[in-house]
Amino acid sequence: MISGRAHPLKGPNRFKLGVFSANADGGLAITDVPERWRASWDDNLNAAGIADRAGLEFLLPIARWRGFGGKNRVREHSFETFTWAAGLASATRNIGLFMTVHVPLVHPLYAAKALATVDHISGGRAGLNIVCGWNPDEFAMFGVKLGDDAYGQAREWIDIVDRCYGTRQPFDFEGVYYNLKGVVSRPASVQAPRPVTMNAAFGPPGRDFAAQNCDFLFSTFSELEDGHKHVADIKERSAKVGREVGIYTVCHVVCRETQAEAEDYYHKYAVTDADHAAVDYHMASKKEFANSHDKRVFDSYRKRFAGGAGTFPLVGTPEKIVETMAAISAQGYAGAALTFVNYTYELPFFCDRVLPLMKQAGLRLT
Repeated sequence: MISGRAHPLKGPNRFKLGVFSANADGGLAITDVPERWRASWDDNLNAAGIADRAGLEFLLPIARWRGFGGKNRVREHSFETFTWAAGLASATRNIGLFMTVHVPLVHPLYAAKALATVDHISGGRAGLNIVCGWNPDEFAMFGVKLGDDAYGQAREWIDIVDRCYGTRQPFDFEGVYYNLKGVVSRPASVQAPRPVTMNAAFGPPGRDFAAQNCDFLFSTFSELEDGHKHVADIKERSAKVGREVGIYTVCHVVCRETQAEAEDYYHKYAVTDADHAAVDYHMASKKEFANSHDKRVFDSYRKRFAGGAGTFPLVGTPEKIVETMAAISAQGYAGAALTFVNYTYELPFFCDRVLPLMKQAGLRLT
């Protein structure tokens, strides 16, 4: 590993790609098909190795403590993200490794130490996905209630992490949410001033937080032609504070030799064989408590929630998928995190067939 090299998300490819939610059973698909993702450790090692060898830029986990029920108790099985990233750091060579953290559930001093540890193991490939959480049933497991000023706490949280890496001297911190004395945290991260950070937000408070504190924002959109509105919004917010924030999206993928084959499989796993009870719970909870999707998605796109938690679908031939990704790139997005029904089965075909076409389209150099 080469310390101090540029993080993969700062690399040369115009449209960067990552693997999302492989640490959790089902990935993002809420389905009962027998080949659904089981998310064993060996499964994760295989998927990470495929993505790393293919030159994808990042692995991004979800932080999940409680599942969504249904026949398969969807996402109840998931790996904790700091230890997951540390394990994969030793098994990969080039790919970026993100950790996803719920701010109210993880103390910033612990996060600073754990994040720096993964950054050293990986030689500067660590990244942090900062989320405030939305699921009250999940937070109740910890005896914690969702706060009214989640991003106010997040601002203090990331400020403490920054100061841990930025000074060798003990410091005190007095805030609304944290009152700390004589804080030290060594070693600092390999990346300076800290590892790259991202936030996934749809609402104004989250986007303001990302504009002020993060390197990248992940955002969803319901219709492709609306994608540029989200790009313009975060650019305006970050420009007001003298910063530039890259914007990514999330897509669920069904890539097959023919369009009909892809659409038939999408219908099978996301409609015919969807885990409908889990879809109902997930949609109802997201609609009530999470500000993560355009309201139209809940009314019009149940299939997308079964297919990939309400994310945008990339369904079709390799050529069709590259055409759609080119359109997403043209809207101003720097890349996408991708999910599959089964990463081990489907990711090799995607990498073998789609990546060369992306290079031809000018979306990737490598």
